[in-house]
Amino acid sequence: MTEASRGERVADWFDGRLGIHALGRKYLRKVFPDHWSFLLGEICLYSFLVLILTGVWLTFFFHPSMNEVTYQGSYVPLNGMRMTEAYASTLDISFDVRGGLLIRQLHHWAALVFVAGMLTHMMRHFFTGSYRKPREINWLFGWLLLLLGLFEGLFGYSLPDDLLSGTGLRFVNGALLAVPVVGTYLSMFLFGGEFPGEDVVARFYALHILVIPGVMAVLVVVHVLLVVYHKHTQFAGPGRSERNVVGAPFLPVYLAKAGGFFFLVFGTLTLLAAVATINPVWAYGPFRADQVSTGAQPDWYLGFAEGLVRVMPGWEITLGGHTLVLGVLIPIVVFPLLLVLIGAYPFVESWLTGDRREHHLLDRPRNHPVRTGLGVAWIALYLILLAGGGNDIVATRLHLSINAVTWTIRIAVLVVPVLAFVLTRRICLGLQLRDRELIAHGRETGIVKRLPHGEYVELHQPLDQARLHTLTAHERPSESVQHESRAEIP
Repeated sequence: MTEASRGERVADWFDGRLGIHALGRKYLRKVFPDHWSFLLGEICLYSFLVLILTGVWLTFFFHPSMNEVTYQGSYVPLNGMRMTEAYASTLDISFDVRGGLLIRQLHHWAALVFVAGMLTHMMRHFFTGSYRKPREINWLFGWLLLLLGLFEGLFGYSLPDDLLSGTGLRFVNGALLAVPVVGTYLSMFLFGGEFPGEDVVARFYALHILVIPGVMAVLVVVHVLLVVYHKHTQFAGPGRSERNVVGAPFLPVYLAKAGGFFFLVFGTLTLLAAVATINPVWAYGPFRADQVSTGAQPDWYLGFAEGLVRVMPGWEITLGGHTLVLGVLIPIVVFPLLLVLIGAYPFVESWLTGDRREHHLLDRPRNHPVRTGLGVAWIALYLILLAGGGNDIVATRLHLSINAVTWTIRIAVLVVPVLAFVLTRRICLGLQLRDRELIAHGRETGIVKRLPHGEYVELHQPLDQARLHTLTAHERPSESVQHESRAEIP
């Protein structure tokens, strides 16, 4: 018998103490189904990795201080101006550090794609029903990641201390001051004194690079582990059931594809950073409390929050000697309420429907008209509020009255989501009828045949078994269509 090599002895040593071989046999050959929509979650993961890598690099050059200095750098138009060290170091990263502007823009683009990926990833889970038992807890972890991602973006967006980010912080300060009784204390605590204070950049920096990324990293790991533990969901098809998974093994097929896709995401983000300017802080100038940036807009994922404030009438009431600014207070209550409803939806649906079963097969959105309608209504509301957050830009670009734009958005907030729900539900029911006709009669061939007695009929081609399985592998929805359109499914 040949003597074991040193590497084999080391592997045996670890295997005897950690059971690596058994774990490897169980999980490295774990099967993962294949579908393009599953890549949305991978985009989130790879964007997060890019954020970590570029964020670590940026910490070597950024100075999170609000101490004032006189700028004497490469960007001549701002030479001689007083500004904070935070803003001056951001300019140095952009113009004096080799590759600094590319990395800074890569970090910002990765942040936008990360939040966009999380939102679309959750939408995919919502419309296909993959959040149901046993994955409700994993839905909550994903929801927490989205929530933390929103605030992580806000904190990072505020760090350069330019005029645009300072205008955003003024908005945050106004929201805090609108909180009854304790609003002033909250503002003083956050800013370390009267706005803009002297500590907000340092505090946001600690949250941005340490606290929130640490929590998010833990959530990402737990989220992925739960996906492995619960096994991956899959769309219905031949050979697929609630008890099995049809796909490729993790090693080597899925791992090779995942590695290639990581470099595709990394390369696309780098290309965006190289050719598309984002957040040009030098164009805004340093923050000054007596100035406001014209056309100030937050990143898209917080635009709907600003839209809530902009479309809300400026109502005020006085209770017990306290003035309640309802024009700000109501939006800052509605904003977290909308987010809480997203997180709680799996439990609300389970309670309303009484469904306590495990689900491992994904639904086609058309087979659940109410759920799909609610999702489209939420998207419609989000887009309307996003437009409301830029009502001044819409008015100036389209040469309209800003009052007319604001009132249009106010009406649309109440009307459009309802119309979107009703229309989406009807479309889903119509698609169900179309599927039933396909099952009953087959696919239209476009060939017209004349029968012996003179009647003309169109020939239909029967569907293959795989297509029939896909169309029929679902429960009959609780909603019914018109009686005369009902057909027996063979």
